[in-house]
Parts: sequence; structure tokens; C-alpha cells
Amino acid sequence: MSSEHLQGGRVRGISIVKAVVTGNTSTYLGGKRETDGHTHTWTVYLKPFKSEDMSVYVKKVHFKLHDSYSQPMRIISKPPYRVSESGWGEFEIMIKVFFQDPAEKPVTFYHLLKLFPNETVTVKDKTLISEQYDEIIFTDPTSIMYPLLVNARPMDPNLSQHHRNFDELERKSFTSIIEARRKIKTEIADLSSRLKSQREYHHALKQEVKELEENNKT
Repeated sequence: MSSEHLQGGRVRGISIVKAVVTGNTSTYLGGKRETDGHTHTWTVYLKPFKSEDMSVYVKKVHFKLHDSYSQPMRIISKPPYRVSESGWGEFEIMIKVFFQDPAEKPVTFYHLLKLFPNETVTVKDKTLISEQYDEIIFTDPTSIMYPLLVNARPMDPNLSQHHRNFDELERKSFTSIIEARRKIKTEIADLSSRLKSQREYHHALKQEVKELEENNKT
């Protein structure tokens, strides 16, 4: 890090991206549990996309559950950043990430807890999996955070392993983008051709009108 980048306690002109995965797993209990009526057990989590120890630069993670839970605010101060519970309904969970340097503002994610199968989730060995890829972007990080971000150490892959194949998802998304661009290009060419035809038609009409007006004069 050169001295010209360091201004006001921040490393200027630098952006560091940390890829993360937010998600949850859930398992159906087979019916309502007699003690509380709950139908599923579940775990919500924040994981690094790559196998690195986020605790180097993350101080703690807050998971805000539904108010119906006792102690709805759960604070996790070391990996794995996850909360396990049981319930019967789906709801949005706020995941707020605090960093080792308090001068770096916390980052908040929102994850919709999924218990029931649909087209957005995966089911593997009777376990439902709902995961999303996201990023934490540090623009002009503080001089304290910078070395922590660039020197993050690796961690146990079992603690950072995510279930969804994001590489395959990226490939499919890229293919979809290419196909969409091809369709748009075809549509633009078709519209351009139609516009050209319309212009030629209007030009011919104008010529006919002009000729008629000249004939009338004579």
C-alpha cells in the first residue's frame, strides 16, 4: 500500500470485494410437533463464498428472527455464522455484519427463510436448501481494515461449504444473457428494416404528392 493512497485514515482508490453466501436449510419433521406445533427444523447462515476465515475482518453477525421467537436477536461472534431453530412459517431474516474496525459501516442482508419446496429452492436428501450469492464491497477501506481484508486466512472447508452450484448458475445466467442479446439484436435488425421500409414508403408518397401538385399547376 503506497502512501499516496492513505488519506484520512482510509486507503483511497481501492475497492475490495468479499463474496458471501446467505441461505438456510430446513427439514420437515413429518407433521406438527406436539409440544409447540412446529413442523420444521432450520438453520440460517452467512458463509464466505470462498474458503476463508471471515472472522479476520468480521467482528460479529446479528441474525434478527421473527418477534415470536424468544430472544429474536441472535449475535454470533465467531464462525460458523449460523442460527438453528424450529418453526412452522416462513419469514424474512435480517443478517447484519459488523466489522473489526467500527469505522467501517455494518452491511445488512435480508434472507427469506424457506421451509416449503418451490422453483427457487433445492431439495437434497430430504433437506431443503435456499441460498443466494452476494457481495460485500469495501470502497476506500480504513487503514485498519485493509490489511485484514487482503490477508484473510483460509478456514476449514467444511465450515464454508455451500450447497448450491453457483458456477453452474453463472454459466446458465451467462447463456441466458447471450441468448437475450441475440434476440434483442434480431429484434433491432427487424425494427430497423421495418423503419427503413416505412421511410421509403413515406418518401415515395411525398414524391407522388409533389408530382400531383406540379401537374395541377400546369
